[in-house]
Amino acid sequence: MARLVRWTALTAAAALLTAGCGGGSSGDDTDDGDRSGARPSAAAPSGVPASLASQTLDWGRCEDTADAPAPGGDWQCATLKAPLDWADPGGETIGLALIRSRASGDRRIGSLLFNFGGPGGSGVSTMPSYADAVSDLHERYDLVSWDPRGVGASEGVRCRDDEAIQAAESVDATPDTPAEERAFLADAADFGKGCRKAAGKLMAHVSTTDTARDMDLMRHVLGDEKMHYFGISYGTELGGVYAHLFPENVGRVVLDAVVDPSADTMGHAENQARGFQRALDDYLESTGQDPEEGTREIAALLKRLDAEPLPTSSPGRRLTQTLALTGIVLPLYSKDGWPTLTSALEAAQDGDGSELLALADGYNERDDSGTYGTMTHSQRVISCLDDKQRPTAEETKRRLPEFERISPVFGPFLGWDTAGWCHEWPVPGQHETPEVSAPGAAPVLVVGNTGDPATPYEGARRMADELGEDVGVVLTWKGEGHGAYGSGSDCVDSTVDAYLLKGTVPTDGTVCS
Repeated sequence: MARLVRWTALTAAAALLTAGCGGGSSGDDTDDGDRSGARPSAAAPSGVPASLASQTLDWGRCEDTADAPAPGGDWQCATLKAPLDWADPGGETIGLALIRSRASGDRRIGSLLFNFGGPGGSGVSTMPSYADAVSDLHERYDLVSWDPRGVGASEGVRCRDDEAIQAAESVDATPDTPAEERAFLADAADFGKGCRKAAGKLMAHVSTTDTARDMDLMRHVLGDEKMHYFGISYGTELGGVYAHLFPENVGRVVLDAVVDPSADTMGHAENQARGFQRALDDYLESTGQDPEEGTREIAALLKRLDAEPLPTSSPGRRLTQTLALTGIVLPLYSKDGWPTLTSALEAAQDGDGSELLALADGYNERDDSGTYGTMTHSQRVISCLDDKQRPTAEETKRRLPEFERISPVFGPFLGWDTAGWCHEWPVPGQHETPEVSAPGAAPVLVVGNTGDPATPYEGARRMADELGEDVGVVLTWKGEGHGAYGSGSDCVDSTVDAYLLKGTVPTDGTVCS
């Protein structure tokens, strides 16, 4: 199962889930006619060779991707050349796949770059399907996204074939015996070897810092004086790292569904255990159940599945404990998925694992033919290069009681995940926690949702604090689900739109209820 900080794949799985605020002040005197960002960049990123800094993007018709058909219409695609190794910018290059749709109105501000999370999500596949949600922004901005290095059409990494992925579903992700533990760690090590073989020398050059540097080259080549950016989930970490590296180039930056930049590996896992348990409690309460009793019943179901997986309608496949947990996770990302979760849990309690398996397949990007997506592969390659921490199985076992205390349902999986995710990884990681301090940067709008399961609300305040005084500005939504913008709050949407379209910075601490 993939780590739970992700957003992009949920758009593909959405079909499975459908069976006032305080005032602020203007951060500048920009009016509706502002065209900031429309001018060509005055200077190229430092150290970039002229051959890359002066490149012209050859925009043309988009092709089908592995995740989506060609969008047609006004969408255009191009390839940006960037250094493979930013320590040697004049050396070998890599091609990064971009997609855009030009501003629909005649008062263009510039480009608005989107990253939809993961890490490992394809912006080329996701951007067209997200355009309706940002139609007001589209009037003034070119909507732009891309496949970061190691993702999708940008030399995307595939570490295992479909047969091996399905076979790994039988590996117990919460091992209870020495034999299960050995199998769990052996599978983790094998995955890393597959990534190394598939990615080759690229594997050491797919970090978040590498991608942030790609973004600044992108800004320059697109002709934007400032970086206007909308980052969701992992995209918030990427945006924070960009702001740290290039504070002078920060324009209007929105970070929604915020990853806590102060948390280490264990801290992230504990944060997610709290976040998903909080969402599960809210779901159970909405159905009239006592959250503690409902949690015990679900934990008991998972324990039974650990011993005896359930039959399903999918030929040759059974619902294991890990697949069931994955199926429970997906509908907690959005309140709209709660009725689907009720149906799937009731069916599983009655002995049929088909509905939870279908939800797990949606999360894992598995289609009816048995073909799996590769977001998890890119996610692991990027995050294990970022994170230098490698908790051992013994360290994890010492922490398991605390994980189980936080969440009897999600805690054991998230605890063991810290030991397996980067076990025997072929390349070393880069940092304990990402550096996001950005003194001197323009105000960055940090949007937190109190009911967010995957990126708990507390991360928004911590991101704002680490960005620095007068930089991080927190907007809070008292809602449910992963992310806030476009989730049903007119207050959130209008506040974000005013910031991006007019430069109006809300008061730090504004709450939308």
